[in-house]
Amino acid sequence: MLIKTHSCALMGVVAVPITIEVNVEPGISFFLVGLPDSAVKESQQRIDTALKNNGFKIPGKKIVINMAPADIRKEGTAYDLNLAIAILIASEQIKGYDKVGDYYIMGELSLDGHLQPVRGALPVAIEAKKRGMKGLILPYDNAREAAIVSGIEVLGVKHIREVIDFFDKGIPISPKVVNTREEFQKSLCKYEFDFSDVKGQQNIKRALEIAAAGGHNVILIGPPGSGKSMLAKRLPSILPPLTLSEALETTKIHSVAGKMSRFSSLISVRPFRAPHHTISDVALVGGGQNPQPGEISLAHNGVLFLDELPEFKRTVLEVMRQPLEDRSVTVSRSKYSVDFPASFMFVAAMNPCPCGNYNHPKIECTCGQGVVQKYLNKISGPLMDRIDLHVEVLPLSTEELATASIGESSATIRERVVLARKIQEQRYKDYPEIHCNAQINTKLLRQYCAVDTAGTQLLKNAMDKLGLSARAYDRILKVARTIADLAGSENIGGEHLSEAINFRSLDRDNWGK
Repeated sequence: MLIKTHSCALMGVVAVPITIEVNVEPGISFFLVGLPDSAVKESQQRIDTALKNNGFKIPGKKIVINMAPADIRKEGTAYDLNLAIAILIASEQIKGYDKVGDYYIMGELSLDGHLQPVRGALPVAIEAKKRGMKGLILPYDNAREAAIVSGIEVLGVKHIREVIDFFDKGIPISPKVVNTREEFQKSLCKYEFDFSDVKGQQNIKRALEIAAAGGHNVILIGPPGSGKSMLAKRLPSILPPLTLSEALETTKIHSVAGKMSRFSSLISVRPFRAPHHTISDVALVGGGQNPQPGEISLAHNGVLFLDELPEFKRTVLEVMRQPLEDRSVTVSRSKYSVDFPASFMFVAAMNPCPCGNYNHPKIECTCGQGVVQKYLNKISGPLMDRIDLHVEVLPLSTEELATASIGESSATIRERVVLARKIQEQRYKDYPEIHCNAQINTKLLRQYCAVDTAGTQLLKNAMDKLGLSARAYDRILKVARTIADLAGSENIGGEHLSEAINFRSLDRDNWGK
């Protein structure tokens, strides 16, 4: 008997429909074809043992299983449940021929028949709805994640017996129901860290507010213990709240990477990723034998924070250059390529020198001549080109810590950021790929960041007197445009340019000398 069931394979963050054809006829053999990997081939032993422990068996006949389309590689253990149910129906051990084709089925089998969670439940649920399927049968631990897709039945099961009884005896499985908008609104803007916890450092808070308002990349440079990491962790709390579409896109990536827990359904706060400096380039940008999203994709719609930036391997930092520009990364293999989104704010922190005390107000730097510049040169010019704000962070004295008042809350700062972003959305409404000032190209820079004669002279004087490099010019204009937006000004004024110039510390010729 021939039976067809349905599942999905993951290609990047997209689910591709897979049809599983099982034919059982007289003979003695077992064939599994359709480009399965080792994990799929090993499913025969898991399925055989799970069925025997539940009163069924793989029949001693000729069984041919084809996973179509045959030119797409099938990876992972998510096909176990589908294959087991298809074998049972094709061998007429259970009923269900008439309705098994209405559902996508996925799940990894334990030897006793219990189901283990799998990756990519959300993209599969989206694909099931798109294809007009009646529902999706999957492990219970993945049900909340998949149930944020409305319009299909999401049937979460803990044991293969529930699925067998559903098809064979018609015993219903209670669908998982999640009110997506309610879930989204309930946890929106709930952040662990808040800017009100930070004493002093008003200039750094101002810099991060500007960065959030314009989507600018930023580097914090200062001695150990000055608060660089503490401030960076609070940056997501002042970014504009995620939209529902952004939340779904972010959740898809985390679902494919297997980062969703059984209690989570929708990611409703902007992600903050802070990988260790020993990370490999593949782990950062994504890839591997079976391509998976890297840290830059997990930070999509959020913040990627690299602490101790010069300690990262040069090759790791250089592979970020293209994703920072294109806001996506393509992982190519001989037979296919996958695209992972990577639109994130890049935030870095570093000590100013090996001993960490260069420019410290009280402690003298012990580094020799040229050592500071050599330390900074670990970061390439092209990468530094993509960082708009260079912010010096100096430690507070004991007296300042004792007398500093409680600062503004993240919610208050976020209101100003949201207003500035709305101005930018309106300005770039005819450019669907551009959402904030940091993303504009040279043509739009001339159009929207024009300055008057006095502003041009101010920029010229800054370039000459401070020794700013030529690459700082465009960055200063973009940052000044954001500062003007925060001030509600249509034109870029001298005060906006002056503040932007102050955030180019590392571009000064005399820095580190």
